[in-house]
Amino acid sequence: MSEIINAAVTALSAKLPNGFSSTAKFVIEGEGAIVVDAEGVRAGDDEADVTLIADADTFKGILEGEVNPTMAFMTGKLKIDGSMGLAMQLGSALS
Repeated sequence: MSEIINAAVTALSAKLPNGFSSTAKFVIEGEGAIVVDAEGVRAGDDEADVTLIADADTFKGILEGEVNPTMAFMTGKLKIDGSMGLAMQLGSALS
């Protein structure tokens, strides 16, 4: 597993200490995927209700609070596949 995925799992675990009510997947292009669900945060490529796709720099910026998830989506840096409502819930939790 890449250092970027490990760091993202740690950062997401801190921001979502109780996991997430549905299943969400974060795909970091060229690095791998992370799944967040009711059981917590882990590296993995499971099926998900919503998938967020971005490059490593965009995810790092979102997790550090330097990049607004909504703006990243609006500018095409963040792609969403699946439930937009769940994506918005995640965006609020990560801000």
